[in-house]
Amino acid sequence: MTAGYAVRLDAVRKTYGGGGGAVEALAGITIDFPKGSFTAVMGPSGSGKSTFLQCAAGLDRPTSGSVEFDGTEITRLGEAALTRLRRDRVGFVFQAFNLLPALTVMQNVTLPLKLAGRRPDEAEVARVLDRVGLTQRVGHRPAELSGGQQQRVAIARALVTNPAVIFADEPTGALDTRTALEVLELLRDSVRASGQTIVMVTHDPVAASYADRVVFLADGVLAGTLWNPSADEVAERMTKLGAWDRRGSEI
Repeated sequence: MTAGYAVRLDAVRKTYGGGGGAVEALAGITIDFPKGSFTAVMGPSGSGKSTFLQCAAGLDRPTSGSVEFDGTEITRLGEAALTRLRRDRVGFVFQAFNLLPALTVMQNVTLPLKLAGRRPDEAEVARVLDRVGLTQRVGHRPAELSGGQQQRVAIARALVTNPAVIFADEPTGALDTRTALEVLELLRDSVRASGQTIVMVTHDPVAASYADRVVFLADGVLAGTLWNPSADEVAERMTKLGAWDRRGSEI
């Protein structure tokens, strides 16, 4: 894999079922995600966004094609090696936060390190908690936090292992507008300040406008790219995706 890329998908196809009932969720996608980039992935319902993220992150195996992640072709890895790679080199941020309610902020953030058998570096953990604005909340449990604070815990948990890539699936979907913008600023800052690579699936044009690049999916294929777009430009492109066919043109 080219040294400048954190993730590369090459001719990735994913088919569910067989025979006449087969559904092709991804139809031969090739795309690179440069290191230190922030990419938003958008598309209408059923376009393949979730399958795309799952294949890129090693959560699901493509039917054909290859996925190279941080220099390793993960499609050839066994389950144990793939689990280790996800644990050590991938960060995840979800709409539902996925925090453990019985654990404090500190315990939730350091959990991935402990599961990997790694002793948390107190200085590094403190730095991450400071970056997400949770230094004064380390002893609180999720129920004592706002939704935005819970998502900050989830982001800190994703950052603390120093992953090659963070995959974010609708990270602002459960947040009010103001809090969502704060979380997006935090994600963008992690790219600018630390060179983090982020791939974010979203349905929100405002969220997508925080990314360096927006890639669009329709009917399981790539249907266009915008660089550093405004929310209005993203929204306009989204309105056209319903008229997209697999030949890569509007009909």
